[in-house]
Amino acid sequence: MATLAKLMKSALFLSACTGVGVVLWVVVAPSEERKQVLIKNFPEANPKQMSEIRERNILVMQAIKEAAETNENVARRSPWSK
Repeated sequence: MATLAKLMKSALFLSACTGVGVVLWVVVAPSEERKQVLIKNFPEANPKQMSEIRERNILVMQAIKEAAETNENVARRSPWSK
């Protein structure tokens, strides 16, 4: 009988914690209007920012390619930031 009481108490505690978690999730989750505002502020929404990101990615990939083609440690070059 004691184990049944412990089991019931544990199940009640677990369901209460789950309920609190669900309530907090609902309270903290952004509304649809807030989601739209967040989507508009993503860097992918701004063409100028996206072109800058693409250029930076190209430069990084060139540096990685150059580093892969040489046996030299390119991070130890004199001005390492080209």
